[in-house]
Amino acid sequence: MYPTKQCISEARTDLFLASAGDIGGCFPHEPSSCIKTLNHLYLSQLDGIVPPWLRKELAILRRECGQELYLSGGSLRDLLLGRIPHDIDLTIAQGAQHFAQTLAECTNGAFVPLDAGEDVARVVSGGLVIDVAAFREGTNTIEEDLQLRDFTINALAVSLDNLLDGQAGDTGLALPLLDPCGGYADIKERLIRMTHAEAFSSDPLRMLRAFRLAATLDCRLDTATSAAIQRDHALIRRSAAERVAAELNALMLSPRSHGAILAMQANGLLFEVLPELAASAGVQQPASHHLDVLGHSLEALHQVELLIAEPEQGFPGCGQLMRAWLSDEHNILILKWAALLHDLGKPATWAQASGPDGRITFYQHEQAGVALVQALAKRLRWSTRQTERISLLISQHMRPFHLLNVARQGDLSLKACIRLVRAVGEELPGLLLLAQADALAGKGESRPENMEHEVAELATRLQQVRDDRVLPVQSSPPLLGGRDLIEELGLTPGPLFRTILEAVDLARMEGEITSRAEALGLAQSMAAAIVQEEKVGK
Repeated sequence: MYPTKQCISEARTDLFLASAGDIGGCFPHEPSSCIKTLNHLYLSQLDGIVPPWLRKELAILRRECGQELYLSGGSLRDLLLGRIPHDIDLTIAQGAQHFAQTLAECTNGAFVPLDAGEDVARVVSGGLVIDVAAFREGTNTIEEDLQLRDFTINALAVSLDNLLDGQAGDTGLALPLLDPCGGYADIKERLIRMTHAEAFSSDPLRMLRAFRLAATLDCRLDTATSAAIQRDHALIRRSAAERVAAELNALMLSPRSHGAILAMQANGLLFEVLPELAASAGVQQPASHHLDVLGHSLEALHQVELLIAEPEQGFPGCGQLMRAWLSDEHNILILKWAALLHDLGKPATWAQASGPDGRITFYQHEQAGVALVQALAKRLRWSTRQTERISLLISQHMRPFHLLNVARQGDLSLKACIRLVRAVGEELPGLLLLAQADALAGKGESRPENMEHEVAELATRLQQVRDDRVLPVQSSPPLLGGRDLIEELGLTPGPLFRTILEAVDLARMEGEITSRAEALGLAQSMAAAIVQEEKVGK
């Protein structure tokens, strides 16, 4: 069953935005079931994330450096939230880079210095990522260090002494939780709260991280933290583009990125990190839309998140194809960015016809959008691959709707379907997901009825064309190659070769030719026609 506009709209949940000044209160949260007792956790919880081989080496290094070793930050936060920590965050008083380098040597791991100005480094060993940091900014105790961290839920630590001293067998041993900022209580409330008034001025990237953590951990910002971001959002301009891009990508991979983006818009941060979106605010659309361009783009992101969660709802005929494509998180990242940015070119191409109807158009907005996305990608230092994939989806995002317009007038040709499938290649599921989200995000009065059903039916047909026509030809030996055009037809290598060979493949996919002789005949007739056109042109 394909989703209706009404049921998708009713499924909307704004997880972050309660009001312009407070990003919380929408959903009450129960404390995590693993948070058993105030101010301590059990040795068994640490024993589960620090494997014996690492424990052995850490014990040796701790004795050699003569310092206490702490598990801190995100590792501890995730444990208390009942999540499996992705990294192991360790803190010592000083000499963190030397400690990490020695650990890497002892475990045959890789040593990666993380910040030239800070005593912090990373070790990648045995499938684990281990970050080691010294007390920051001249502090002398772990409590002082914790009070300078970004958010209270990250300002927690526990000593590893008992674990490294061979007491791991006593799994019921309670370890004191070092919590000078009240992070334990905020974890129970699932609250993101800055540790001190200068948290954002000392590192403005923390403002973006607040929304990323809220999205990924299913938390909310407290009122004071939200107000501070609203006041200081312009400071984010001081942050390096690579760091901003990393936080944005991590936020986009959350199933709650839409709510975070809405909250960032309310707090003024969105247009600081993605200024290209600002021009879309207030741009009127045709009667097929109920939102301005920015609102539509944000709603398209929301609809994509719903489709990612249940692709079969949008594509009952090919949900398995969609789910398989969405199993790769890189594909999810590309799709979400494409949804948010797919209409970026509309403000520059906006036009309104004179006359009584005053029809609004955005001709060639796809191409204008690609140019803007590529500039954005350069600024954020996106990889070439990420830029190319997002640009492809945006450049092609109107083609499914063009095919639907043709289908409404009569029969949609096999050739048109093959051309689209070939144009987008492996990105076909992503394009169709984007098209469905685009359709669901437009609810104007002149919108074609049952558009979601039309998109779903088109997806089923394109999948069939892909499986029955395109992939068999692409996976089998070609009927002709460049050497054949030279030796059999006497042609000179050049751009003409690609045109002819692509036409041969297309004819083969359509079933018009099946043999090498037929392919040569088609190539010969095409070459003759092109030569004749060139003579006439001269």
